[in-house]
Amino acid sequence: MTQTTEIKQEIKRLNKEFLHSADFVVKEVTLGQDEKVILCYYSSLVNKKDVEQNLWNLKRMNQSFLQDTNANKENSNETEASEKSEMQTQIVNEDSITITTEKYNQQKLIDYVCNGETLIILLESKQMIRLNNVEFAHNSPEEPGNEQILRGSHEGFVENFETNMQLIRKRIKNKKLVVKKITLGKETKATVYYLYVENVVDRGALKIVEDRLNAIDIDMFYSIGQLSDYLDDQVWSPFPQLLNTERPDRVVANILEGKIAIMSDLSPNALVGPVTFFSFYQTPDDFNARVFVGSFYRLMRLFSILSAIFLPAFYIAIVSFHFEILPLELANKVKTDINQIPYRPLIEALIMEVTIELIREASVRLPKSIGQTIGIVGGLVIGDAIVSAGLVSNLMVIVVAFTAISSFVVPSIELNTTIRMLRFPFMILASLFGFFGIVIGTFLLVVHLLNLSSFKRPYFSPIIPFDPKGIKKIFFRGPYYEPHRQPTSFSPKKDDKA
Repeated sequence: MTQTTEIKQEIKRLNKEFLHSADFVVKEVTLGQDEKVILCYYSSLVNKKDVEQNLWNLKRMNQSFLQDTNANKENSNETEASEKSEMQTQIVNEDSITITTEKYNQQKLIDYVCNGETLIILLESKQMIRLNNVEFAHNSPEEPGNEQILRGSHEGFVENFETNMQLIRKRIKNKKLVVKKITLGKETKATVYYLYVENVVDRGALKIVEDRLNAIDIDMFYSIGQLSDYLDDQVWSPFPQLLNTERPDRVVANILEGKIAIMSDLSPNALVGPVTFFSFYQTPDDFNARVFVGSFYRLMRLFSILSAIFLPAFYIAIVSFHFEILPLELANKVKTDINQIPYRPLIEALIMEVTIELIREASVRLPKSIGQTIGIVGGLVIGDAIVSAGLVSNLMVIVVAFTAISSFVVPSIELNTTIRMLRFPFMILASLFGFFGIVIGTFLLVVHLLNLSSFKRPYFSPIIPFDPKGIKKIFFRGPYYEPHRQPTSFSPKKDDKA
């Protein structure tokens, strides 16, 4: 069988192996003077001009790599050949491309091509040359739209791991920053990375992360949300147990405290754990602003969480059961307003809350130019029309509007969604039992929070277990110049003077 016939048969086999995909390119090319080789790649994953440029560079290398690969076949005994088959020899390593050679393996070739590499097959010497010049599309590292800040870095993660790691390593210029990877999905074969700082990481949490990642056995992995479900301690809890962020400065701040960050090329989001409930209402602005300013707005944010959950329930409980706590003049006015409404306060609240949620969802899904219009129409026209129609009282509109504003102050999207959902059961309990119903709901909520954990670490820390110094930190930000030891998150207890 001539070399040309063998190459044609191999090209035909490869086309069949890749199911004759329109973007799969496989063809015969000349490398060097007389060497006929097979070139294959996915045109959707590489730049054709880069492939041609790399081939031209290889031809200028005076066939040195061809001589090396042929020598492996002619001058080695069987033992040396078997050892050589497992070796990968790097030929060129430039900024834009890495070229390596190894023994031809059909399954490895499929994996490499699917990962975006360009393969050159040398049938005579049973070798293949890998050109790693993958070109995946991704956004530029701009500030995330849902995590904007006033002061500090305005960079954000993208759907490219090398770019994301560059953003992290330029902030942590230390060899102790460790990056590990694992492949998930039998069909998709997506790569997931987890990173931590060696000398401060919580070893117990790291062991849990590695065990849970290694235990994942799925056919298709395509979303960071899937990963969150596998890593959560209690997946049915409405509260997020991992911090979801697109900000490199936030990831760096957390892993320097001993936490672990999990990332993927499929999403710009990073998952950080273990975390506590109070991790979700802190922002980089707290640490970039003045000490008193940062502490004040942190307290305001915590107050907004309480008002977003309890304010509608308190209003319903007061107008349904506890009018006596209102001043007489206000009580008379409220009584006059609600007497004109044909529904109970719970129905009023549900009408307004559902309307607000529909407006919010519509503004998120629609284009930005139309979304702003929907907000104005919903806030002014619909709100005024509902009051004029006598379906909702003016005071209820004020309560629901203030509640909506409070919920959007929460910086975490996941906790924001949880809080908006929690107000509904509290409203129902308040309509049935008044303040006693709110107390029952609060008791159940606190018990649930006390039983939650993040990578087996207490979710409601530092309240339970009680830590006075930790409680001071969640409410107030101390100045940076105070001497302190490196914080290590949930690691064994150390003296911390901060």
